[in-house]
Order: sequence, then structure tokens, then C-alpha cells
Amino acid sequence: MRVRFAPSPTGALHIGGARTALFNWLLARHAEGELVLRIEDTDRERSTRENVQQILDALAWLELDWDEGPVFQSEHSERHRAALEALLEAGHAYRSNATAEDVKAYKQRHGAERGFRGEPEASGAVRLRVPDSGATVVHDVIRGDTQFEHVHLDDPVIARADGSVLYNFAVAIDDLDAGITHVVRGEEHLSNTPKQLLVLEAAVAIGFGSGASLPLYAHLPLLHGPDGRKLSKRHGAASVAELREAGFLPESVRNYLALLGWGSGDDTTVLSTHELVRRFTLEQVSRNPARFDEVKLRWLNGVYLRDMPSDELARRVGEFLERSGHADARQDPRFARAVAISQEKIHTLADFWPLAGSLVDGLVLDRRACERWLTEDGRSALAEVRAVLAEAPSFDEVAVKVALEAVVRKRDAKPREVYQPLRVAISGSTVSPGIFEAVALLGREETLRRIDSALAQA
Repeated sequence: MRVRFAPSPTGALHIGGARTALFNWLLARHAEGELVLRIEDTDRERSTRENVQQILDALAWLELDWDEGPVFQSEHSERHRAALEALLEAGHAYRSNATAEDVKAYKQRHGAERGFRGEPEASGAVRLRVPDSGATVVHDVIRGDTQFEHVHLDDPVIARADGSVLYNFAVAIDDLDAGITHVVRGEEHLSNTPKQLLVLEAAVAIGFGSGASLPLYAHLPLLHGPDGRKLSKRHGAASVAELREAGFLPESVRNYLALLGWGSGDDTTVLSTHELVRRFTLEQVSRNPARFDEVKLRWLNGVYLRDMPSDELARRVGEFLERSGHADARQDPRFARAVAISQEKIHTLADFWPLAGSLVDGLVLDRRACERWLTEDGRSALAEVRAVLAEAPSFDEVAVKVALEAVVRKRDAKPREVYQPLRVAISGSTVSPGIFEAVALLGREETLRRIDSALAQA
């Protein structure tokens, strides 16, 4: 088995493209086949070196490797011209100066459902000659067979007058030369497939790409947002780079993308990459549109974070902070413990800093939080908290818990009436890891210093 992922480098790798890459990768690894990475860079204006690098970086972050490539389509121009000339010489293609108006006039004479047929000319664009009878059948693993009657198909333009070939021709020749056995791509390409099959059949008929067989196709269902509309930026992250910047893990993204249109055969949601490879087949891919829901991805990412060893999580959070401008945080001796006590509350790597960054990087008091919790009653509770923490025989989490619960009982208060003023004092806001863990992490001296500062400013 040989499959290919063939992105056009006209922008960042979007989520739909990432799913296509993943499905090809899973299929190749499941069958112990080969994955070819082909960069379809024939759009010279939009295909930039930066966009190519974005795609390579996204695939590297997703940990999707390939066995051949990256192969650049633009480097195959001589091969494309040779195939074009061979088809022209064999009569499978012809030159034509027919314009859009000529095609319209032809259909007015012969009927709107009749495919355009031109007359060979000495110059002009190159059209592939479609047989007048019969049909091209797309054998699709997911959708079943789709038949395209030749009588309804226009002779497609496969090259411009200057000899530069068009997308459907280049793709077909490249797939033939690469020996691609399965073409797995988005449903939006289905309309291109009969044109590419006609090119392939004509090329094989004249012995071009001798020995190669036609690939089997699988068109993946569309991706929608949770509202059922076509996936776009209004639904949240639209690209792999944005998911990375939002603090998602590559393994959870792989797991989630795999479930968009593919069923594991049971209700299992959390699947390791090894298990995905073991289970994946095209026959289990649905024809129905799949819904990408970032809320569900956040939930799944949180499952992965909570299952991760705390030292590994600290490493991942640290690397994320370095990329997001908080590189010094990793040097704080309290950092690893700050990550550990945050593990149950965060859903992405990006959640750590708003939750616990103040514990390793000082704090800026949120004035609204102060107004809400450092009232006269709040300061009174905070003063009592300071007194018991100053006298606590030790300062581990158990000792802190005993001391704070004693204040709650003494004041006959609700826990939050004591804990929230303290949380605002030590973290600057109303969010933090567990209050006992956060206070113990800061230690007695720093905790008392922050309480004193809050009392002085309130």
C-alpha cells in the first residue's frame, strides 16, 4: 500500500487537512505501507517557502512522519510535459482555442446536459478527449461506486496554451508515477476524481507509467462546526498551529481528529496512537459530515493531562511557557510542584499560567476581586488566617488545612468566606489551585508577606 498526503502550501495546515494527513498516516501504519508527502506547489503566487515550513512544522508537532518526500510537484514539470505530449501524439488530447462562450454556445445547440466536445486546432489550450459513450466509475471505499456518464462530461482542459499543466492533470500523473494505491482525501475533491481517472486511463492506455494500476479512492466526510455549519474560524481554532498555541497536546489532537468521521467499533473515546493504528480501517469511516467541537477537544485534552506523570506534565508546561513568553517560570524551585497541584484543574497547557502563574511569578491584585472579597469581613477573616498560619507548627498541606479549617469553625463561616479572601491575597484573583496546596507551596514567609500586602492595600 502506498498513500499520499498532498497539501497545497497556500496557508497554514487547517484542521481538515490535518485529519486527512492523520487518516493517511493511520492507514499506512496499519497496513505497514508507505506514506508519501507531496507538496502541491504549482500556485506560484501563494505557495511560499514559509507556508511549506508551516505545514512541515504542523506535521512534526502532530508526530506524523512520512516515508518519502517531501516531494514538490513543481519539480515534475518536465515529466508533466512529456505525458502531455504523449497524450497529444496518441490522440487522447487535442489543442483548442474554445472559449467559455464557445462552450456555452455548444451546449445551447446540443443541450445543457451534453458535454462539450471541441475540434482539434493547431494551437491553444490542451483538452483531454472524453469518450462519447460509457461512463467513468469512481470506486470509493467510503461512498461506494459513483458513476459519471461520459456524455455529460466536458472535454476537460488539462494544460494552458503555454504548456503549463493544470491541477487535475498534474495530480493524476504524479499519483501514477508514485505508484499510489489509495487516494484518501476530502469529499470536496470528489468532482475532480472522474477527470483524474480519465487522465490516468489515457496515460495507462499508451503505456505511460507502465505497470501502474489505478488507485482506489476514499473521500472523507466534510467537517462542520458544532452548529452544523461548515467549519471555519468562527468555531474557534482553524489550524494546527492555533491548536498548538492554545495549549493542546498532539496526542489528544490525534485522538480527537481520528474520531471525526471514523468509528473505533465501540464507544471508546480515549485511544492511544498505538491503538488507533491497530484499529484503523477505511471501511469504518462514515459518509456523514463530522462535527469538530473545541469544547469536546478541551475535555479530551484534560483527560490526557490528568493521566500524564507530573514530571512529564511539568516538562510540557515549561516548554509551552517558553514559547509564550514566560521562560523564567521554569527556573523557580516551586514550578514543578505548582504544575502538580494544578493538574486536576487545567484542560490545556495554556490554562496553567492564568491559574497558577502568580505562585511562581508574583502577583498583580485584581481590583474587582479585592472589592468583592477584601471587604471589612474579608479583611477580618484574612487577619485571623494570618495569625493561625504564623503560629502553625508546620507548613505542609495537612497543617495548612487544619489551621484554615479552624478559622472557618471559629467564625462559624462558609469555607469560601475565609478561603476566597486568602486566595485573592496570595494569587491576586479568585482562581488558583487548591487553597491548601497553594499556601503550602508558597511557604510561610511568602504567604504572610502577601497577606500583609493585601491587608495594607485593601
